[in-house]
Amino acid sequence: MPVGDWSKKLAAYRQPKAGRSVLEIVVTAGPLAALWGAAWALHAHGWWWAALVLTIPASLFLVRLFLIQHDCGHGSFFSEKRANDWVGRLISVLTLTPYDYWRQTHAIHHATSGNLDRRELGAIEMLTVEEYRALPPIRRLGYRLYRHPLVMFGLGPAFVFFLMNRLPIGMMRSGWRPWVSVMGNTVAAVVGLAALVALFGAAPVLTVNLLTMLFAATIGVWLFYIQHQFEGAQWTRNGVWKRDAAALAGSSHYDLPPLLRWFTANIGIHHVHHLSARIPFYRLPAVLEDHPELRSMSRVGLLESFRCARLALWDEKSGRLVSFREARAA
Repeated sequence: MPVGDWSKKLAAYRQPKAGRSVLEIVVTAGPLAALWGAAWALHAHGWWWAALVLTIPASLFLVRLFLIQHDCGHGSFFSEKRANDWVGRLISVLTLTPYDYWRQTHAIHHATSGNLDRRELGAIEMLTVEEYRALPPIRRLGYRLYRHPLVMFGLGPAFVFFLMNRLPIGMMRSGWRPWVSVMGNTVAAVVGLAALVALFGAAPVLTVNLLTMLFAATIGVWLFYIQHQFEGAQWTRNGVWKRDAAALAGSSHYDLPPLLRWFTANIGIHHVHHLSARIPFYRLPAVLEDHPELRSMSRVGLLESFRCARLALWDEKSGRLVSFREARAA
């Protein structure tokens, strides 16, 4: 099937089902609240180690809640824009991701993904081999540190969600709306946290919620990384770049086990999501069932995905992502 035909083919899957969307919120937010409540109670009674164990499943539910916010940002979770926006804003207080600001930067990501001439907001920074070699030594060191797995998936998630999301980076001069989104999210999160501390105590709430957020942030950054930085990913320049072709060749099908697929709200079917972002996540598996030719496109398995963490540069000569070692050898 020609690449350009996919948008028309997938139009039939775009209509959300209100009952199903509400159910997805209930089965995600309900267990998260229960896990947090149990963890706070365990911590308050001295069972701190059990409380820490519960932060692991809690972080998975928080990731899923963020992905519901993600669908709201695309206008795909409910038919009504107001419903999408207000559900997204409420969830954003828990995910520490300012909804309206993030929605704008994420739209830029969808409009530019895979385009070497438009590496803009909402994407992980990536240099070409030639760009990296042209940097002065101190900036090369900075980029190498930035792309190191311990920074990218260790320090990076905390930096993004706790610090970067407190300012409308890239949109500071774009009017008052990005500032209202970011500042409103921060104020709401602080007020909510203060209320929980008053009810359940500082130590249980701060320990449990901080760890849950850190685990969830790390999972989220990893998912975003592997969606566009994988063996076989394609990047092109202006004049060659086409949206649908970039979606299929530059976004992965992260083929996860069923349980992880559920917790990550099918976001692994990312090539289809980039083809048609208005498809609710719970309808993405039906696309693969009805169009099996999409299953093998840009497929990355769970175990093989960990090898992709070494990829750091785009080699325009070979047309592939390479590691620092491969770039040096070339």
